[in-house]
Amino acid sequence: MADRGVDLSALPKEVRDQLAELDLELSEGDITQKGYEKKRAKLLASYIPQLPKADLSLPDVQPSPSHSANPSPSPEAPGPSTSSASRHHRAHRSGGARDERYRSDIHTEAVQAALAKHREEKMALPMPTKRRSYFVQSPIDNCTPPDTSSASEDEGSLRRKAALSAVLAQTLQSSDYWINRSVQSSSTSSSASSTLSHGEPKTQPQPQLQPGVSVLADVLAHTRIENSVPPDVTSSTPQERGGSRVDLPPAIRGMSRGQSRSSMLDTADGKRKGVPVSSRVSTKIQQLLNTLKRPKRPPLSEFFLDDSEEIVEVPRPDPNTPKPEGRQIIPVKGEPLGVVSNWPPALQAALARWGATQAKSPALTALDITGKPLYTLTYGKLWSRSLKLAYTLLNKLGTKTEPVLQAGDRVALVYPNSDPGMFWVAFYGCLLAEVIPVPIEVPLSRQDAGSQQIGFLLGSCGVSLALTSEVCLKGLPKTPNGEIVQFKGWPRMKWVVTDTKYLTKPSKDWQPHIPTANTDTAYIEYKASKEGTVMGVAVSKIAMLTHCQALTQACNYCEGETLVNVLDCKKDMGLWHGVLTSVMNRIHTITVPYAVMKACPMSWVQRVHIHKARVALVKCRDLHWAMMAHKDQKDINLSSIRMLIVADGANPWSVSSCDAFLNVFQSHGLRPEVICPCATSPEALTVAIRRPGARGAPLPARAILSMGGLSHGVIRVNTEDKNSALTVQDVGHIMPGALMCIVKPDGSPQLCKTDEIGEIVINSRAGGTMYYGLPGVTKNTFEVIPVNQAGAPIGEIPFARTGLLGFVGPGSLVFVVGKIEGLLMVSGRRHNADDLVATALAVEPVKTVYRGRIAVFSVTVFYDERIVIVAEQRPDASEEDSFQWMSRVLQAIDSIHQVGLYCLALVPANTLPKTPLGGIHICETKQSFLDGNLHPCNILMCPHTCVTNMPKPRQKQPVDVGPASMLVGNLVAGKRIAQATGRELGVVEDQDLTRKLCMWPTMMHQFLSEALQWRAQVDPDHVLYVLLNSKGVPVCTATCAQLHKRAEKITATLLERGGLNTGDNVVLLYPPGIDLIAAFYGCLYAGVIPVTVRPPHPQNLSATLPTVRMIIDVSKAACILTTQPLMRILRSREAAASVNVKTWPTIIDTDDLPRKRPPHLYKPPTAEMLAYLDFSVSTTGMLTGVKMSHAAISTLCRSIKLQCELYSSRQIAICLDPYCGLGFVLWCLSSVYSGHQSILIPPLELETSLPVWLSTLSQYKIRDTFCSYSVMELCTKGLGTQTEVLKARGLNLSCVRSCVVVAEERPRLALSQSFSKLFKDLGLSPRAVSTAFGSRVNLAIGLQGTSGPDPSTVYVDMKSLRHDRVRLVEKGAPQSLPLMESGTILPGVRVIIVNPETRGPLGDSHLGEIWVNSPHSASGYYTIYGEESLQADHFNTKLSFGDPQTLWSRTGYLGFIKRTELLDASGDRHDALFVVGSLDETLELRGLRYHPIDIETSVSRAHRSIAESAVFTWTNLLVVVAELSGSEQEALDLVPLVTNVVLEEHHLIVGVVVIVDPGVIPINSRGEKQRMHLRDSFLADQLDPIYVAYNM
Repeated sequence: MADRGVDLSALPKEVRDQLAELDLELSEGDITQKGYEKKRAKLLASYIPQLPKADLSLPDVQPSPSHSANPSPSPEAPGPSTSSASRHHRAHRSGGARDERYRSDIHTEAVQAALAKHREEKMALPMPTKRRSYFVQSPIDNCTPPDTSSASEDEGSLRRKAALSAVLAQTLQSSDYWINRSVQSSSTSSSASSTLSHGEPKTQPQPQLQPGVSVLADVLAHTRIENSVPPDVTSSTPQERGGSRVDLPPAIRGMSRGQSRSSMLDTADGKRKGVPVSSRVSTKIQQLLNTLKRPKRPPLSEFFLDDSEEIVEVPRPDPNTPKPEGRQIIPVKGEPLGVVSNWPPALQAALARWGATQAKSPALTALDITGKPLYTLTYGKLWSRSLKLAYTLLNKLGTKTEPVLQAGDRVALVYPNSDPGMFWVAFYGCLLAEVIPVPIEVPLSRQDAGSQQIGFLLGSCGVSLALTSEVCLKGLPKTPNGEIVQFKGWPRMKWVVTDTKYLTKPSKDWQPHIPTANTDTAYIEYKASKEGTVMGVAVSKIAMLTHCQALTQACNYCEGETLVNVLDCKKDMGLWHGVLTSVMNRIHTITVPYAVMKACPMSWVQRVHIHKARVALVKCRDLHWAMMAHKDQKDINLSSIRMLIVADGANPWSVSSCDAFLNVFQSHGLRPEVICPCATSPEALTVAIRRPGARGAPLPARAILSMGGLSHGVIRVNTEDKNSALTVQDVGHIMPGALMCIVKPDGSPQLCKTDEIGEIVINSRAGGTMYYGLPGVTKNTFEVIPVNQAGAPIGEIPFARTGLLGFVGPGSLVFVVGKIEGLLMVSGRRHNADDLVATALAVEPVKTVYRGRIAVFSVTVFYDERIVIVAEQRPDASEEDSFQWMSRVLQAIDSIHQVGLYCLALVPANTLPKTPLGGIHICETKQSFLDGNLHPCNILMCPHTCVTNMPKPRQKQPVDVGPASMLVGNLVAGKRIAQATGRELGVVEDQDLTRKLCMWPTMMHQFLSEALQWRAQVDPDHVLYVLLNSKGVPVCTATCAQLHKRAEKITATLLERGGLNTGDNVVLLYPPGIDLIAAFYGCLYAGVIPVTVRPPHPQNLSATLPTVRMIIDVSKAACILTTQPLMRILRSREAAASVNVKTWPTIIDTDDLPRKRPPHLYKPPTAEMLAYLDFSVSTTGMLTGVKMSHAAISTLCRSIKLQCELYSSRQIAICLDPYCGLGFVLWCLSSVYSGHQSILIPPLELETSLPVWLSTLSQYKIRDTFCSYSVMELCTKGLGTQTEVLKARGLNLSCVRSCVVVAEERPRLALSQSFSKLFKDLGLSPRAVSTAFGSRVNLAIGLQGTSGPDPSTVYVDMKSLRHDRVRLVEKGAPQSLPLMESGTILPGVRVIIVNPETRGPLGDSHLGEIWVNSPHSASGYYTIYGEESLQADHFNTKLSFGDPQTLWSRTGYLGFIKRTELLDASGDRHDALFVVGSLDETLELRGLRYHPIDIETSVSRAHRSIAESAVFTWTNLLVVVAELSGSEQEALDLVPLVTNVVLEEHHLIVGVVVIVDPGVIPINSRGEKQRMHLRDSFLADQLDPIYVAYNM
């Protein structure tokens, strides 16, 4: 630093003042470290001895240990460490920056050392990505709310010294410290932050990653991977699928960014031409993988054999865990409580005595906001006013016959800290009236943090009356008509003002009743539990008196002494010493309210000096503030103090504050032996206090304990690693007349051993008696009888639990190491929240943390506690600084406490819920975190390092058992082979139809083109098709003859203009309608092969046109049939931006065709000839075209006709996309075959008018309708709230017998059920909704027909599904998944369940691949290069055992068959087919098989603002993309919730969470998510995410 060699005390006063001001600015964070050093150097420039210039910068060497170990050098000495000389010169305005409860120079050094050690490892963490708009939010959203607390922070808002020693500054400011730059990539618009550390020049040498990793990072940054399987860089096992090795030519290293970006193309055989990996996202994922290469603790044991159903990895006990070795502790007795002759029989009697005999003696002096005395209350005034109040309470409220208050009633005392006089009078007035005072905080607003809990306290104590002052009453929030608002959770309250002018003087004959102290309750003190509940501890009259006597004896109070009290006089030490014991001993109390301390931190020290006070009652924070502000108070003398009582001296982090204060003020007469830390608890009142030592007597020794030992609950002196040591000071001996034991904190209260940490329990007449109104909780706390190791009680007397963790040291001194409420139990080890806060604060937070406000708590996720740290971020903190601070906190806590953090979140300043004194309300913060209401601005999740109890990964065992043995095993076990068969296709069963169509030729089954010609002859005017618009009005109809004639015109045009040969492929590009149907039959008549393609979306050409182009190219189409508007689009300038429009094949528009008939209509030579090609993009992004023969489509139509009983007098309604699969068959083929009328509703029309589909069903009284999941979802979401309106319009769905959802996926049970429930009121039968099932190889396998049983539902265990097994469980079982049957098997179809690896058949209720044998299966994939091997594998496969002759098609879907108790039409037991999911879609993680939909269902439940989600894997990382429907402020709330839910329900750690806008997840026309497209867009950085979080 610049001040080396400068004696600061010798500088002129104004320079010292400027330096102090500068220090203050730094500590408040109003200036950066760099600016601070610059200004400081400037100020000191003329006083510095001439040194070489370079030396002005930070020293490169670490200071020697002798320097750094000196915790606080005296202010006069020139400071060797960074700014030790000026450290104590800080004036603190408005309470300064950070509470120093946790300040410890030794600890700071430990943290620096730990971080330095980490620095050597140089591990790169990827920084989260934020959208720019996320930083620059509207001023309303992101402004820091004003600091509304009555007092901005107290003990909860931690202070830390601002200027750290040079070590930390040097270590952490070194540029490439933490964020490693070797894997950096270009920053694009969606990220406003690069991954550079702050302010460093970009030309620095790049630090190396671990060997091997950097090479890989380079590879990934500059290559395209030539296969859709990314290289697995997390495990060393070789890839199973070939082709994913990355071979690099040496030249590729220098390749420019632009060259390596490739355009993506999905070709027909599904191979992706490569994903550009040079984007920022994949680089970050690479960094993330690098961080995951660190070995986890504890190491996972080797893989286990499948079949074990355990979930959690139980860590084996570590043989090196320290265990307690001492003997069992003996209860410790306090000194006997002496009897003093003139002690009063009750506390009120003492007040009466002083009021009468010493009326002029001062009792209380209150200060104004500037620290000057405001008023002094004498004992006479205190007595007379208390008397008046007692009289008023008993006689002037209510009537003589019906008084409002009676003895023993509870009364709330609501007074601000700044008015102690009013509170004293109210408290003693209540005691004199024999009502029970319940002091509480002043509620500031209706929604105060914890106000509901205070309401619980008032309710449990039965309080209905509140006393307050006039000023306070005016300040309470009011309703518009002037009444005090009803606070959340509070009972109805009557408010009484106790200012003197409203009190009545008692009549001459009235005297208060002052009985001798007994066991009745005197007052109730509130206490908040760890869970946030506020309970009232009742203190009896005898306990109150005895406690005052014990304190008098322990502290040696004398009559007439002066005491300065800085604590809250409503509770705890402030009440016990400053209000009760002081009155008993006629002490003059000077109260320094919190607000005064904020304005003038030195005020209490000045009061001690002015009044020559003998005793001062303070907290560490007050010591620290005074020390920071003591600047020029040369004339202060503290030699009068005989006891400086440190109320929070039990906090292990109080040692350094005490030491530092002594260091500064020893020269002002403060004696070391007067510092008296004490330990207190709301239940046991004062537990222990250090008695002031004799002058010059040696000070008590300190314990330097190993934090590792403490985490196992044992006391070990720290010897090896000085970084993880905790220094504790004693809190003296236990109170006179008390008995103390140490018992185990959990389980039965067994006595601890002498070297074991446990909970302190106390037996004393001077403790609380119960939690008022809560007898159940009372028993466990106030009536504990300790037991020995054998479990036998050690005596009769009950002890009270104090909530303090500690041990008894040499000479029966009590040591406290923490509190039960701050205890975090992680993986069987104990950690103290305070210790973690101290470590977080020792990592220089000045640029990041607002006023040191940090909350630490634990949440239960996946069978263990997980630690969460939430801090308030300074409004001016940069992304960079925040992320660096978070990264360092992770390291420091990992090094020092050997525990991993689960989540670290930064929220905007002043947004955490506050306690009444401005500290952080931990319980409310935790609740907000779990509810997703914290709205963090930065978050870092580290589940990979801290979740160590994951189940072991499953290693697939080599299959030794052959398929034959399996089959035999199934037969022996009595299990049938899992197969199901639809009924026979047979001849036409319908007699009517036979009679009507007696001349139906048998051969006509083979060709649909002939069926249409025949219908045009026999029944020309029968309407086959009706097309509706969004108003439900028919816009186009087609009779048999019209359709036939229109098809003929198209044929003539094709033959004339197309120049086509028989068998050429022709693309049909039409909107859903009758033109498409006519064009299809026109192609059949011409002998060409139709290929239906969805037209591009005019508003989104760039996304939809390339798919059209791809299908045209892949199918080698010779010609395109389309409409005029679409033809214009294909040739437009906009289209030219996406594709090459000059190379389209011939385009023929069919809008205005000449009236020509073709010379002849083509008839195929055999039915096995190709009829049409069915192209579809699967959910995995594979474009596949399958070949459908004439025979296949005829039998498929016949099969559907039989299943749904379709004939010419029937009507069906279709709301589906007509381009592929069963949707195309129903739209274009089925009516021509069966003769029924199809009412066509294009799904796009629903976007204009949602009810059009349902109103059509009602209007036409439709019995059978077909739709897609996207249509059903639109109706459910859009019409769910409007059922009453629709009912009023006369909409009636009772006619609907079957509503079939056409899908190629697992039935969406939840959607089907909510659809059924919503429209039940409109008459929809709950049995009507079912799901059809088809796949690429066979377009229709299952379809719920008119006959046969209703679809059944089963519940399967999700854990067993992941192991590729089916275990049926009861409804409501944990981890159960409901599955609905996928329709009845169609006539002519056989289905069998096969093991995809062995290709052997499986037994009933076993999970395997669904194989199908049917005359309407597709005849193969349409491939350009004719990859026959692929085709044969999918379409003509034989079982390896059982029935080796039959040819099967593999559907690529996992499922199982279960024989049910239901009977089918033929009277046999019904075999139900359950589809679980597509094999291609499944995610293989940790050796288990996951279905994306299951994880997505959990994610969507995690938070109300998640509209939709999708998951995929990338290099063994699970990536979750969630669409945010709420405001962007909520984006980061989703990250921990998504991580939690996936971990809890699926036992997986999410690698990356991506938050995007609604509508970003691509969904195809069937309503299926296109996860692979999403993955490619994510990796190519095209999503414009709101936030990307990389979980460490």
